[in-house]
Amino acid sequence: MPELRTDRLLLRRWRESDLEPWAAMNADPEVREHLGELLTREESDAAVALMQAEFDGRGFGWWALEARETGEFIGRAGLDEVGEDMPFAGVDIGWRLMRSAWGHGYATEAALACLAFGFETLGLPEVVASTTVHNLRSQAVMRRIGMTRDPADDFEDPSVPEGPLRRCVLYRIPRRDTHGLHHAARARP
Repeated sequence: MPELRTDRLLLRRWRESDLEPWAAMNADPEVREHLGELLTREESDAAVALMQAEFDGRGFGWWALEARETGEFIGRAGLDEVGEDMPFAGVDIGWRLMRSAWGHGYATEAALACLAFGFETLGLPEVVASTTVHNLRSQAVMRRIGMTRDPADDFEDPSVPEGPLRRCVLYRIPRRDTHGLHHAARARP
């Protein structure tokens, strides 16, 4: 599993020490506001095991996100295959950070590193991102990393029950729009 380094972040393999703060994130109503129900410790641990297995199996996925200055686990960022039940296909970029890490530009920095990896290492022709219509913070990150939205692509997430989390927006970025991303991160085997 390659590691990605930015000026302030390390995107790395998950560690046993990440399980407790990851579970705390998944039990935080503010972190989960646009994601759905809170997760139990067992569900959080199972999610890490699945993310690790998928990364090992396909060569990309969700990295644990660490602040390089402190060594503190601050969330996750990465690339994932879009589920077959979705009304679009491709590879999705995403991030989830602890509340204490919000507002520092970490999501943007991590996302740029993930885009660079996706385009330069994986050779992806396009990367997509989706979130709920009300998740304005994530939409702002999507715009900051150069993604654009066509309202005609907005959709209702079939995996979500009726309610405020079902209506979603879709952003896209083709490889040609990523000039300069190669400086955002350095992959290390």
